[in-house]
Amino acid sequence: MDSNETEQVNEETAKLKELEQLLLDALSLDEVHVTQAGTHYKIVAVGECFDGMGRVKQQQTIYGPLMDRITSGELHALTINAFTPTQWKREKVFNM
Repeated sequence: MDSNETEQVNEETAKLKELEQLLLDALSLDEVHVTQAGTHYKIVAVGECFDGMGRVKQQQTIYGPLMDRITSGELHALTINAFTPTQWKREKVFNM
């Protein structure tokens, strides 16, 4: 890997960590994992805050802190999976 490729990987990793921290700071989450494949981002969020919420409300909860980045076009292809800690214990094998 040349220095340009290394720099690009480092920038992408920093951006993923920044998105994770943004969500952790804004929401009561136990865990958050953000991955990227090209222009597509996948967010797995785990927290008691999702207990009793429907899928749409869960996604709206995640979209809230990210709205500036979505409207700016920085984030446009996004998959969101939200779980309570109990659900996550069952599902993490399939979502990581």
